[in-house]
Amino acid sequence: MEQRITLITLGVTDLARARGFYEALGWRGQEVEETVFFQAGGLGVVLWGREKLAADAGLAPGTPGGFGGIALAHNVRSDAEVDALLAAAERAGATVTKPAAVNPIGFYSGVFTDPDGHAWEVAHNPGFPLAADGSVTLPDFGGA
Repeated sequence: MEQRITLITLGVTDLARARGFYEALGWRGQEVEETVFFQAGGLGVVLWGREKLAADAGLAPGTPGGFGGIALAHNVRSDAEVDALLAAAERAGATVTKPAAVNPIGFYSGVFTDPDGHAWEVAHNPGFPLAADGSVTLPDFGGA
């Protein structure tokens, strides 16, 4: 398997509400057959009905809103951008679950959940530089 991710699909309970939330943050998507696709840098973020996604994966749908064991991250170029994005997400209907602060690792971050409970960390980590197109380059951690 090549080391890359091409799509991240978020199971949602209300497709219109979820699309509206992400569009309120400035994202622009395309809806095809009750599925919304967003181009997000070099990968796609997809919104699809939670029950349909679970059935497609051969899984039980579970309870919406509980922690699913995954967090998405959006790195930005300054602490001020962290604060601004958390505020914009909250205005759009997110719940800020961890207000922005310097974390134990030493960089500035906060977390919000979208209306379906998907966790998003917003971080300014100077050790993970962003290119002009927003892509991140992971540092050499010195390990094998």
